[in-house]
Amino acid sequence: MTYVILALVDGQRRGLVGRADDLEALRVYFSEASVQGGALLVLGEPGVGKTALLDAAATAFAEGGARVLRAAGVEFEADISYSGLNQLLFPVHAEFDALPPLHRDALKAALGFGDGSAPDRLLLSNSVLLLLRHTASVRLIVDDAHWLDRASGAVLGFVSRRLIGSDVGLLAAARPGEGVFPERGSMPVYQLAPLDSDASGVLLDAHYPELAPRVRRRLLDEAAGNPLALLELPSALSGPQLAATATLPPVLPLGQRLHAVFLSRVQAVPEATRAALLLAVLDGTGSLAPLRAIGAMDELDAAERARLITVDTNSMSFRHPLIGAAVVAAAASVELRQAHRRLADVLYEHPERRAWHLAEAAVGADEDVAAQLEEAAHSILRRGDAVGAVSALTRAADLSPAREDRSRRLAEAAYLAAEMTGELGSASQLLDRARGAADRAQSLHAAAAAALLVLNGGGEVITAFRLLMGAVQTGDHGYDAANPALVEALHTLVLFCWFMGTPEHWPTVFEAVDQLRPAPPPVLAVCCRTFPDPARTGVAAAADLDALLRRLATESDPTTIIRVGTASVYLDRLADCREPSWRVVRQGREGAGPVRRHLGALMHLCLDGFVSGRWDESWALAEEGLRLCEEHGYHFYRWYFAYVHAALAAARGKFETSRALCDEVVNWAALRGARGAEMFAQQARALAAIGQGDFEAAYRHVTVMNPAGTLASHVPHALWAALDLVEAAVRTNRHVEAAAHVEAMCSARLSELSSRMALLVACASFVVSDDDNVAVSLLEAAVTLPEARQWAFDLARARLLLGERLRRMRLLGRARASLRMALDTFDRLGAEPWSARAAGELRAAGESVAQPGAAALLTPQEREIAELAAGGLTNKQIGERLFLSHRTIGAHLYQIFPKLGITSRAALRDALAELPAREGS
Repeated sequence: MTYVILALVDGQRRGLVGRADDLEALRVYFSEASVQGGALLVLGEPGVGKTALLDAAATAFAEGGARVLRAAGVEFEADISYSGLNQLLFPVHAEFDALPPLHRDALKAALGFGDGSAPDRLLLSNSVLLLLRHTASVRLIVDDAHWLDRASGAVLGFVSRRLIGSDVGLLAAARPGEGVFPERGSMPVYQLAPLDSDASGVLLDAHYPELAPRVRRRLLDEAAGNPLALLELPSALSGPQLAATATLPPVLPLGQRLHAVFLSRVQAVPEATRAALLLAVLDGTGSLAPLRAIGAMDELDAAERARLITVDTNSMSFRHPLIGAAVVAAAASVELRQAHRRLADVLYEHPERRAWHLAEAAVGADEDVAAQLEEAAHSILRRGDAVGAVSALTRAADLSPAREDRSRRLAEAAYLAAEMTGELGSASQLLDRARGAADRAQSLHAAAAAALLVLNGGGEVITAFRLLMGAVQTGDHGYDAANPALVEALHTLVLFCWFMGTPEHWPTVFEAVDQLRPAPPPVLAVCCRTFPDPARTGVAAAADLDALLRRLATESDPTTIIRVGTASVYLDRLADCREPSWRVVRQGREGAGPVRRHLGALMHLCLDGFVSGRWDESWALAEEGLRLCEEHGYHFYRWYFAYVHAALAAARGKFETSRALCDEVVNWAALRGARGAEMFAQQARALAAIGQGDFEAAYRHVTVMNPAGTLASHVPHALWAALDLVEAAVRTNRHVEAAAHVEAMCSARLSELSSRMALLVACASFVVSDDDNVAVSLLEAAVTLPEARQWAFDLARARLLLGERLRRMRLLGRARASLRMALDTFDRLGAEPWSARAAGELRAAGESVAQPGAAALLTPQEREIAELAAGGLTNKQIGERLFLSHRTIGAHLYQIFPKLGITSRAALRDALAELPAREGS
């Protein structure tokens, strides 16, 4: 029975997704069926794709030259004897006459093609087997075998055990535990599992490519790998719900086909059991405690016997999430409200959950319930669930009798949607509703939401600043430090000023912060001293920042974690925020945390990764940040991650890539008045110029940020380029300017900001010092300090500077030791221009060093793909040439770009030009 079924593995052609392993299992089984017997039963839950798998098999059987006979069990024909067998054998009924009369007449009588009494079952079974063996190369396919009538099932069970050595195959599919294939005997079983997460995503995206990310995650979770659910659940949602501009219900509605599949199973259990299941669905925790408190535990037995749920000592779960949705679909609205009320009555110790249930039980406006739900929203937000907080506030607004309360709650929901969840369309609609319900000037939350929408909509930063600052200055908040809307607004204004990158707007923000009574909140107070102008106020605030950092290990609020991280950036304490930041990232990746906080954590990890030498990680996290900005419409924040790529590309010698990225940031920022973003780009440009040995260009770039001899007011990023300025000045014979800048660094006590700044100040002082012995002694002491080891790139630059000077002093042994350590670090980081410079110095110091050359970064296949892409071919064209799918080409390019230190196809040609030629080329 080794007929052709290789086509089964071509799942993409069959319209299947994620079933390659299952199709291969069928291929292997039936290719060996002549020895093992040609019968197989596929078991799987409703909607898991059994029919699609059988369809693919039927097509492959037919293409392999087999005759395919199909039947499907029908629930309402299960009591009609031999109805399934009639359906299966009807296409070959004309061949009954080729059988001996006894067998021919038995078949005709049993299947209704002739007169006579029903034959003996053994005779009929042998007649069917004889017919199948007489028919050349036949394949029987039976779908929904759990609904097959018992008489037909008995005959097919008999046949399935007698197929060894024949060219007859039987492939059936059924649901588990539902009267599966009567009398199937010992037929081998193949369990068809749900799709994995990747395949589920591919299937969903193929049919619904425009889903909002949050909605997509919810649908994937609810479908739990069930293909029918992936296709049907979105069809039951409205356009605004699919775009996340309208709230999704707690339990998703079922589409028509899902309704038919799951509802009948739910309706088969007693009414009291359905009521208990409804309580379990609406509770949503899986805990049995509420059901015990209500007294509904005994009613679960019937549901467990019906395989709807599984129950253990303290919890229960539905065998598929959609069973719970079917329970809700089967309930009338009055039953839903009663169930919510019953749950609220036993959840006094859980105020958040109780507030939700009271809200769902409410019929009209109810301020008491709305207030409880608003309080629950704030509690939910502190745990990092911004989406849940928005939903709670929106529902609280719906329940608010007073227009002012409704507007205030909608405005806060709009602010959270704009600032945290990434659903800017939803934020805009909520803001419109808030304005429509307002009787007076817009609230701080409304102003903040509007400002953030301006920012991400391409408007100027100054417009967003004035909008929000005006609301602060005219508000009736009394500068109460306990007013969360006011504190949020001030944190946002701090960022707006930083984006603008000029000193003139800071005084109005500081004035507002100073008016807070009884005192500004600690995080805001520290941030205002360490973030805007650390050269002047950072040292005095360092102790307060360290106190905040000590509490960060146990902090669960992602907003607090990110804001403490923001306060830490220019005092180089991001390493102390590393693990809390990773918690926020992991929460965001799981879809359980605010997107904007996810972005903030990525920003901090990227910056920390650059200064600590985790360059590959930093690059990958910046890629993640760019993707999130694109997915969620946070277009303003894209420049952060473009800068990280630009700086890494500059340090690794990918100068064309770095230049293009810096130009992108500068051009974008100029249109929006975001001079702070331009300063980041200038620092990356200076770094690239130094790497190329163009110190004149480096000096020009860095002095745009910060004129030599002064520390620019409220341009904190200039501190990171201070050593670049001094080295570039010395290398271009601007010794007076270099010395003046070192004096400014020392006068500002920058070395007290952090161990990194201490290292940079020591390097800068070393570069301008005329006394070789004193300078070398001081820098040797600085580079051997344990704290210096965490600043990999800066430490390697210091060792390079030290080694260069020691070589000029003819202290060759000490020079080689310092240069070797620098070279090792540069090589590990992939900082090729710096490696080349260190290697050159080492050779000059008398040590043999291999000529620098690019490592074999790419595999031969990757190299070929990269060259074709650089030549302008699309992924599809490359795939056709190399006999690969366009998705495989895309996956290869995703790996190639980071290896070459680039972010786009446009930079491929330059990157490839820097690699050694391929052998034979």
